[in-house]
Amino acid sequence: QVQLVESGGGMVQAGGSLRLSCAASGRTFSSYAMGWFRQAPGKEREFVATINWSGGNTYYPDSVLGRFTISRDNAKNTVYLQMNSLKPEDTAVYYCAAVKWDDLGFKTYSYEYDYWGQGTQVTVSS
Repeated sequence: QVQLVESGGGMVQAGGSLRLSCAASGRTFSSYAMGWFRQAPGKEREFVATINWSGGNTYYPDSVLGRFTISRDNAKNTVYLQMNSLKPEDTAVYYCAAVKWDDLGFKTYSYEYDYWGQGTQVTVSS
């Protein structure tokens, strides 16, 4: 079992930055791939970023590529999402998620993840 707790959300003006953190329980954090997703009101949950077990490989959709950076610190059991140049359309509840790492490629669909945090609200004002 993995328990995930997000933090770092808040309100920021367009063009600003936020860093989200996701703290994981358990002693096997480094064996999990981690992902960030977001969900705006009335919309489906959307893939934002993913990182492999070591942190050496990451993947992003075009909507955040070049603005968001996912990273992890396995010694601290924590994954981060640095968000720069924020836009009003980035407003959503952001969730971190975990799945046991395999060699089958990046996982970008929510159903591929087994564990989820409770979410943290990010609001970007124009």
